[in-house]
Amino acid sequence: MANTTPNSITTATPGIAGDIQADGTASAPKAKLFTSYQVFIIAIIAIIQFTVILDFMVLSPLGALLMPKLHIVPRQFGLVVSAYAFSAGAAGLLTAGFADKFDRKKLLLFFYAGFILGTFLCAIAPDYPFLLAARIVTGLFGGVISSVGLAIITDLFRMEVRGRVMGFTQMAFAASQVLGLPIGLVLANRYGWHSPFLMVGTFGALVGIAIVIYMRPITEHLKLKSDRNAFVHLYKTVSQPAYLKAFVATTLLATGGFMLMPFGSAFSIHNLGVTLQQLPWLYFITGVASVVLGPLTGKLSDKIGKYNMFCIGTIITIVMVVIYTNLGITPFWVLVVINIFLFTGIMARMISAGALMTAIPIPSERGSFMSVNSSVQQISGGIAAMVAGLIVYEGYGGRLERYNVLGYVVIAAMLVVVYLLYFINLYSQYYPLSLI
Repeated sequence: MANTTPNSITTATPGIAGDIQADGTASAPKAKLFTSYQVFIIAIIAIIQFTVILDFMVLSPLGALLMPKLHIVPRQFGLVVSAYAFSAGAAGLLTAGFADKFDRKKLLLFFYAGFILGTFLCAIAPDYPFLLAARIVTGLFGGVISSVGLAIITDLFRMEVRGRVMGFTQMAFAASQVLGLPIGLVLANRYGWHSPFLMVGTFGALVGIAIVIYMRPITEHLKLKSDRNAFVHLYKTVSQPAYLKAFVATTLLATGGFMLMPFGSAFSIHNLGVTLQQLPWLYFITGVASVVLGPLTGKLSDKIGKYNMFCIGTIITIVMVVIYTNLGITPFWVLVVINIFLFTGIMARMISAGALMTAIPIPSERGSFMSVNSSVQQISGGIAAMVAGLIVYEGYGGRLERYNVLGYVVIAAMLVVVYLLYFINLYSQYYPLSLI
């Protein structure tokens, strides 16, 4: 059934003229899909996601610069990635019991402020131990932001349009490639590896000011009174069978990104023959394609079904992972085409799976579910990054060896997720608790 709370999406807007028909009469007014405030919410969540994702993703292309600068090996670089993930996972679990007891705007601002602080600490890190500590601080706050954003989306938008909403918010992933990564690489090459973190922190501070001024309180969930204390609330969340299936699926969804992406720049440069000058262009072109295809994928998932879209994206991704991880020296234009197809599949999986996950929790447990789900994602991603650092090793001339083994591990995880999401999709159709 449709959500009828005051925060639910508007299905019709009076005063919008319809089309003129052939006989000269006016048709019925067209429904307005999103209100102007909902458009603002979509935009602000996408921008927040952009800064958080960029903070993580910028480490991947900086890997080729960081390892020689800080005199560290792939195992240590994998630990830098994992440190963020583990601290983010711990923060998600600690927050889960309290996530539904506060105004979501205040919760978002608190964690976003901490994330900005951690990013500035990365910008002044003088050595490897300080950077490792700074990543832990950043993860403690940044890892919760995504779950709060998803809870806001679930509060304000019906399931029928969440694919579109997720499509736009996930544009942050592509935008971080189009704008952030190339700019970050240029800054890093010119001013040093600290400068991209300074860029992210400064931009994030401006976004925080916009949230303070323009975002309204989000408190509808507080009207659903609960006598549970925080620990009981957390236990009820992690013990429900339907939720557990979602958490296992999220665990395996995180495997791909955290295994392949942290070593992507090193693999591109040392194995595929991409130069440091070409690397920003590779991310830029791939990102532009993702910006275009992301919203289209979200809209298509609403039309053909989110699980169907996930299966299509998985097939594309599996094929491209096999090709990509087994490449040798490759012409740049061929690599661009392969990357576009690879990220198209990844985006289709992220958007459709994210939309499906929002259908699982009941309103009074959305914040808790999203926090635990984000925590599971971060912790499993941290483990995946550490395992990846143990599997690959640096060969002659910096060449990464056994990168294709990571690809096969990722493919195995993808197939299991297809199986798990089949049951989650059935649950969302027959027991649509989030729409009550």
